[in-house]
Amino acid sequence: MSEKKIVLFALSSCPACKKTKKLLQKLGVEALTIDLDTIDRESRDKLLQEVRRFNPRETFPTLVINGGEKVIVGFSDNEIREALRS
Repeated sequence: MSEKKIVLFALSSCPACKKTKKLLQKLGVEALTIDLDTIDRESRDKLLQEVRRFNPRETFPTLVINGGEKVIVGFSDNEIREALRS
């Protein structure tokens, strides 16, 4: 797998977010993971604006690859693996 810049916007208590984190770890993929429910309100508001750029519905997890080259909303094992391969 080539080096990709990966940001995972998540919630610490979200089951789909946990699955996504676990899959990235299993694949040995480094990602900047941001659990929006564990940060201060001001930072969260700014980051939610960022999430909206990629996912206007603000649902989690939102996985952003290479600055939005590919965005995956929700947990999809196959879609994540494919996006990281290409």
